[in-house]
Amino acid sequence: MPHRAPGASGTPASSYLTGKPIRYYRPKGSPDIRQLIDEGFQAFNAARLGEACRIYTDKMLLPEHDTTIGLTVAGALTPAGLGGCMVELMERGLVDFVISTGANLYHDLHYALNFTLHRGSPFVNDVELYEEGVIRIYDVLFPATVLLRTDEYIRDFLVRWGMNGPVSTAELHYALGRDLIERQPGCEAYSVVAAAAACGVPIYTSSPGDSSIGMNIAYHELINDSRLMIDPNKDVNEVCAFILAGKKNGCVILGGGSPKNFYLQGQPTLWEVYGIPKGGNDFFIQITTDQVVWGGLSGATPAEAVSWGKVNPGVLPDTCVTYADSTIAFPLFCEYAVASTHNRRPRKELVHKRDALVAALKDEAMRARRDEPEPADVLDTMPDLERHR
Repeated sequence: MPHRAPGASGTPASSYLTGKPIRYYRPKGSPDIRQLIDEGFQAFNAARLGEACRIYTDKMLLPEHDTTIGLTVAGALTPAGLGGCMVELMERGLVDFVISTGANLYHDLHYALNFTLHRGSPFVNDVELYEEGVIRIYDVLFPATVLLRTDEYIRDFLVRWGMNGPVSTAELHYALGRDLIERQPGCEAYSVVAAAAACGVPIYTSSPGDSSIGMNIAYHELINDSRLMIDPNKDVNEVCAFILAGKKNGCVILGGGSPKNFYLQGQPTLWEVYGIPKGGNDFFIQITTDQVVWGGLSGATPAEAVSWGKVNPGVLPDTCVTYADSTIAFPLFCEYAVASTHNRRPRKELVHKRDALVAALKDEAMRARRDEPEPADVLDTMPDLERHR
């Protein structure tokens, strides 16, 4: 154990760890919740949540739209048990790819490895927690040994994997998920990383060094002289390729932050950088506690995104921002979706189509380059967004 690890080996179980275990919640499709949202959520942000639910179920999920749906995840949602909702959507084909903070994926591994996180209180003595070897995420409590043993698993996986070159984060997470399924049979029922691998759903991390997974990859390079490297260029091109290939495109954004922008930048990348006039997103749903007045991306509205070519101006009625805590709103959103008529779709399994779709993106970009206008006509390359109404 590292010399500064909280607590010491042999420390008796802390009284702080007596709360109920946090379990991954899997929505069942409650008709009562659907009725509550349709009939009881009538105004303010309750109504906005109902609007988001109906945009998702009545428009994004229509079979004739064949929408390619990206889910972005920021905030400590997997420690709170919301990974089960993500698993349910992936298994049903209701989410085609995910962009998450690395922390959410790292803490998901605790569940896959059968470690226990406990319900607790945010009003505790953190000095005592440190002395007793207990980690706190607001009111989620767990032993520091969970971190150390999860880190050990990641390092051992990297050695087993043997990859020694640049990879996208989707390739990393797919290999990690397959390893979990092999070593922890059945964990795909409650682990986001494992379920994504089983369902063919690629998972990206927009800031791969900003999490314990990235920290252990850095260790692998330093200590084992590995040449494994996360290549963000691969991530950018793969996400752009998914968007380009989509008949329609839509997003469900939890929180905001870097995952939100990493998804939304795909549309400007196509028209601004590659000269491909794809048009903006057709559907936009966000659940956030951030506000537009602070000027940050997390609070930016879909209307603001129109000026960037991220959202089609002709589809603003099919966009919605719900100002609410995702740990409250997202389980309700998922219950509504699972109870809807279009609650299952064929999975796109994009994780297996990445190379082909990136090749198609390159071909399209090369054609656009050959047809590149004179500098005076550069504004004509901006997407004809109205054409995509």
